[in-house]
Amino acid sequence: MAHHKSAKKRIRANEKRRVENRYYAKTMRNALRDFRALEDKAVATEKLPKMLSIIDKLAKRTVIHKNKASNLKSKLMKKVNAM
Repeated sequence: MAHHKSAKKRIRANEKRRVENRYYAKTMRNALRDFRALEDKAVATEKLPKMLSIIDKLAKRTVIHKNKASNLKSKLMKKVNAM
C-alpha cells in the first residue's frame, strides 16, 4: 500500500480515470454494434459523422489508440460505401 500522500492521491485519480475510460469505451462499443447492425444506406450515411466523432474523441483522450481509431473509421466507411 502507498505511504506517501501524493501516491495515495495518484491511486485515487487513476481509479477515477479508469472507471471513466471504461464507461466511454463501452459506450463506443455499443454504438459501433448498433451502427454495424444498420442495413439502410441512407440511415447509415446520416449516422456516420456522429460515429466518427465519437471515435475521434476517444482517440484524442487516449481511451483508444489513434491507429485503432483509424482502423475503426476506415472499416465503418467501407461498410457504408459497400451498402
